[in-house]
Amino acid sequence: MFRSGFFYFCSMINREEHFKKVVSHAKEYGFIFGSSEIYDGLNAVYDYAQNGVLLKNNIREYWWKSMVQMHQNIVGLDAAILMHPTTWKASGHVDAFNDPLIDNKDSKKRYRADVLIEDYVEKINQKAEKEIEKARKRFGESFDEAQFVATNERVIGYKTKQKEIIERMARSLGNEDLADVKALIEELEIADPDTGSRNWTEVKQFNLMFGTKLGASADKATDLYLRPETAQGIFVNFLNVQKTGRMKVPFGIAQTGKAFRNEIVARQFIFRMREFEQMEMQYFVRPGEEMKWYEYWKDIRYKWHLSLGLGAENYRFHDHEKLAHYANAATDIEFDFPFGFKELEGIHSRTDFDLKAHEEFSGKKLQFFDPELNKSYVPYVIETSIGLDRMFLAVFSKSLEEETLEDGSTRVVLKIPAVIAPTKAAVLPLVKKDGLPEIAQKIIADLQWDFQVAYDEKDAIGKRYRRQDAIGTPFCITVDHDTISNNTVTIRHRDSMKQERVAIDKLLGIIDNEISLRNWLARV
Repeated sequence: MFRSGFFYFCSMINREEHFKKVVSHAKEYGFIFGSSEIYDGLNAVYDYAQNGVLLKNNIREYWWKSMVQMHQNIVGLDAAILMHPTTWKASGHVDAFNDPLIDNKDSKKRYRADVLIEDYVEKINQKAEKEIEKARKRFGESFDEAQFVATNERVIGYKTKQKEIIERMARSLGNEDLADVKALIEELEIADPDTGSRNWTEVKQFNLMFGTKLGASADKATDLYLRPETAQGIFVNFLNVQKTGRMKVPFGIAQTGKAFRNEIVARQFIFRMREFEQMEMQYFVRPGEEMKWYEYWKDIRYKWHLSLGLGAENYRFHDHEKLAHYANAATDIEFDFPFGFKELEGIHSRTDFDLKAHEEFSGKKLQFFDPELNKSYVPYVIETSIGLDRMFLAVFSKSLEEETLEDGSTRVVLKIPAVIAPTKAAVLPLVKKDGLPEIAQKIIADLQWDFQVAYDEKDAIGKRYRRQDAIGTPFCITVDHDTISNNTVTIRHRDSMKQERVAIDKLLGIIDNEISLRNWLARV
């Protein structure tokens, strides 16, 4: 047990160190800045810097094209952030958009009670995974994981304990039994992660809505909310899109945009912020067919994540024990962040809750006439919702590597998937004379029509390679004196560091093949 605990402790230390490097690298190389830093900033609010905004835009585009461009029955929308306040009454957010929070009396820090319990359960899961991994090494190719999990007493014990804890938590939260949530925390001897203190307050619910005002004078202003999710903008426009686009069920509406939540507990860099961006798609289906489409979109979205090549071992599904008030099925695609497996994307079967609620509060019929069934009905909805900022962190953290090279030196490299890399190629004149910079600029002038290109002439060529590695540029193109006579350049590949001599007129084709949306999304 000591040995197992020791390795888990070492693993946590390594993860923490890696996370620190991720945060430091993001700022040092122009990806993420703290908001309004010159005024000491705002907690849990961040700015995307010059390289970060390119990566963020590329992730958004990769998602958008996979949803809208590649599906003839999915269209896009950009709804306003400010919406009529009744919208949020109908959606249930005004009355039920709460997080269960608990304070530690000694550290004076506040935590989400459900997250504390889930983190505890994840530690149990890690113990089970260690047992499975040891068995895999012991038995080699003959290892039957399913049989081992079903028969090994330790693994069965771990899995049973996990299930019991999660089911009790879900039951208590569902019944609003916050006293039992606290009792569970105390029974499990869960301590403050920073101080080790177990001196907890009662669990309380906190609403996450941001309120604001609309109007020229305070006494006549209308109370509004900053939207906590983008989905409602889709639902209130259901009829508009369906009629103007002549959409037939099943069809989807996709949207990306900012959302705001008064996160009392905002930690882990850009994983949990007060201002963030969502990429959502609501898919409208016939009642009774929702589970078929739920499974369909689970598969499609999982394949989309795998298409980026970050490793299947870094993803897993987590079915919800406690369902939201609008859902009859829900699962998360979790990703192995530096701080462990956490939610990256949610797939929900939202039933007909939203459209029916907006029917009730607006007095407008939000129905679809199905000519095949010759009747009208309120469609059911399958939702896919992914946090763009979380996706950014997933890509960035998993791509950051420190490699030891054959000569014993090291390099820090961001192996961002080429299709979403901020800058696709950097053009480097070997020296700042003899006409080489001019040739480099001509190459840039040609390539920049098709993708983001950078110019770099400062320092030795090796330092420039390392600089481009650190910001994730897939290709470096070096212009040297031979270029003048034969119109060839050296192209260097980021991941392999392989260098090859190619004709200038071949550059576009070589790079385009590596970053082509077709080649990447075809994996879905």
